Amino acid sequence: MRWPHPPRWRGRLLLAAATLLTTTVVSVPASASAAVEPPYKDPSRPIPERVEDLLGRMTLDEKIGQMTQAERNGVSNADLTTYGLGSLLSGGGSAPSPNTASAWADMYDGFQRSAMATRLGIPMIYGVDAVHGHNNVHGATIFPHNIGLGATRDPGLVQRIGKATAEEVSGTGIDWDFAPCLCVARNDRWGRTYESYGEKPEIATSMTTLITGLQGAKLSDPGSVMATAKHYVGDGGTTGGKDQGNTEVSEAELRATHLPPFREAVAKNVGSVMISYSSWNGTKLHGHSYLINDVLKKELGFKGLVISDWNAIDQIDGQPGFTTAEVRTSINAGLDMIMVPHEWRTFISMLKSEVQAGGVPMSRIDDANRRILTKKFELGLFEKPYTDRSYTGTVGSAEHREVAREAVRKSQVLLKNKHGVLPLPKTAGKVFVAGKSADDIGNQSGGWTIDWQGKSGPITPGTTVLQGIRSAVSSSTTVTYDRKGDGIDGSYKAAIAVVGETPYAEGQGDRPGGLGLDSEDLDTLARLKASGVPVVVVLVSGRPMDIASELPSWDALVAAWLPGTEGGGVADILFGDHKPTGKLPVTWMKSASQQPINDGDGKEALFSYGHGEGFPLTQQAYDVIGAAYFDEQRGVQLERCSDAGCGQNVGWIAEGDYVGYHDVDFGSSAPTQVTTRIASGSGATGALEYRLDSPTGPVLGTVPTSNTGGWQSWTSRTVDMSRSVTGVHKVYVVATGGGGADLVNLNWFQFGR
Repeated sequence: MRWPHPPRWRGRLLLAAATLLTTTVVSVPASASAAVEPPYKDPSRPIPERVEDLLGRMTLDEKIGQMTQAERNGVSNADLTTYGLGSLLSGGGSAPSPNTASAWADMYDGFQRSAMATRLGIPMIYGVDAVHGHNNVHGATIFPHNIGLGATRDPGLVQRIGKATAEEVSGTGIDWDFAPCLCVARNDRWGRTYESYGEKPEIATSMTTLITGLQGAKLSDPGSVMATAKHYVGDGGTTGGKDQGNTEVSEAELRATHLPPFREAVAKNVGSVMISYSSWNGTKLHGHSYLINDVLKKELGFKGLVISDWNAIDQIDGQPGFTTAEVRTSINAGLDMIMVPHEWRTFISMLKSEVQAGGVPMSRIDDANRRILTKKFELGLFEKPYTDRSYTGTVGSAEHREVAREAVRKSQVLLKNKHGVLPLPKTAGKVFVAGKSADDIGNQSGGWTIDWQGKSGPITPGTTVLQGIRSAVSSSTTVTYDRKGDGIDGSYKAAIAVVGETPYAEGQGDRPGGLGLDSEDLDTLARLKASGVPVVVVLVSGRPMDIASELPSWDALVAAWLPGTEGGGVADILFGDHKPTGKLPVTWMKSASQQPINDGDGKEALFSYGHGEGFPLTQQAYDVIGAAYFDEQRGVQLERCSDAGCGQNVGWIAEGDYVGYHDVDFGSSAPTQVTTRIASGSGATGALEYRLDSPTGPVLGTVPTSNTGGWQSWTSRTVDMSRSVTGVHKVYVVATGGGGADLVNLNWFQFGR
């Protein structure tokens, strides 16, 4: 539902009625009333024509107003009307009270009514940093931060996340999202590493699908918002990983590593580009005419609007306080709109003086306004300036949370899995959970969540990792939680430690010193290890951490990154409902002293770029016969193993029984052996045949079965493959021989080269 049109419309209607009453002898053609509207208000006209008509009617003050973006806390509704401000924003944590979707919509519509009350009725545009969902809004769906999405290697999923985010943003009235961040993080000490999709440009380039998700087929489509490619350019390559620092690289390196994602964003018609705080070889990007005017606008052909970062033009001369020189330099360098949260009056005055003095040509002012007004027309704001309330109910919807949960599980990277301890059986009896981030939505969501810096604790609705674990296990399994690990003993089948970083954003997350776990985490892990039970570490962090010295004492390690509000996605991997598919989007250091460390630089990593393990094949079917990768079975049952770390096995296998798996990827090089872990207390002898694509398909290998000393006395047998196979196939494990007797229990099998 839209708010009614401002009173001006009613005034015109009453005037027309009065004319008819007092001038009855004159017949007024129907077309005459339509001609009253100026061309820029006619939606049937081409947008360039509408822009030029409006531009020709605007005063210098109105044009400068359009180039000004203020923070919502720094303006009144009357200011929008008086100064004709072109845009407002909410900085991180800046929200109406109460912080609800409907209150946001009410706030937006109130500001918009004030903008529409200006002489020319030009709507404002409102921007927010919805960088992993509509993260300023309490109750919104919070998706994994970009580093986790980079681990998914799934551009289609990222596009769906963009669409879901756009719907939630639209539901609060907002029409401009300062996302995606297309930085290529080359040093993990940087406090914005988690805002990067990874250390190589091809990852960020592939994830520009977020733009098409946000913007839709066209900006005026319901539920679409304008996207922003940021921060142009090179902010992930600063020396020492210092936020707002200096990227000291050649132009060839800048173009090869940091420019490609922006080139692709422009190709996808991104609506805006935000300039980086950082410098390139000593020159602040906000004053860099060559990179903005020549490279971005001319070479790449960017037609949208260029926006500054928060108060960033004040850094051009390195001194506090705005100057006319900084205003002049930034506008002439190609910036179209300036984010001046609270000093916007000063900016307006300075820019007007510079134009009048000839320091900024009128052609530059007109170019900036063409870009700004074009986007407002493309968004359909002149026709539909107010919140589309049909999307307000999508904020935090179950549908969007399911997309987020899918993103969480696809982002999990299994880095270590000693003796196949993962996936854990859902019928384990007793599982112990510990760690400061196990039951903490704030920690697992990270920075840019409700507050700019984020915050620990129950800051917004969602599912913690602990809650996800409790929901995943069977009713017969006891889950015990203690943050510090107190109370654990040897009776537990496994201990899950959810540890890592607490929230931060931007420069406050820079780590020029160590990158290791804190003392609380180390003490918790020591208590768990002393119990003697297998320890599974879930690392919640915005970057790789310095863990090489602790890793040998952990039985399994999962990089969970900053998963957001849907902690059930972590449990989906821990308990085998889904197989781990995430791959490292960054190189994992052996020591913080190696920073910066990136693929191809010759430094020996703890885990290489692209690393990510899977489960032993049969263990993928733990407890969930209907899992996507467990396709069919005949005659077999699942039962609990008796030895630690074994999990469950497929048992009661007799002649003719089989288990089938799909999506077994043999790769491009054929395996030469298959290893099978089996146990048997049977006096009968037989075999397990590995068959391709059907239970009667070609035999890949045959493993003889015989008594191993008991149904839980496990042994591993390796045989040569009898057939070469590559690519993705179904694999069937078929029992033969034994005259119908129970032959063997099967724990796992593994193909190798």
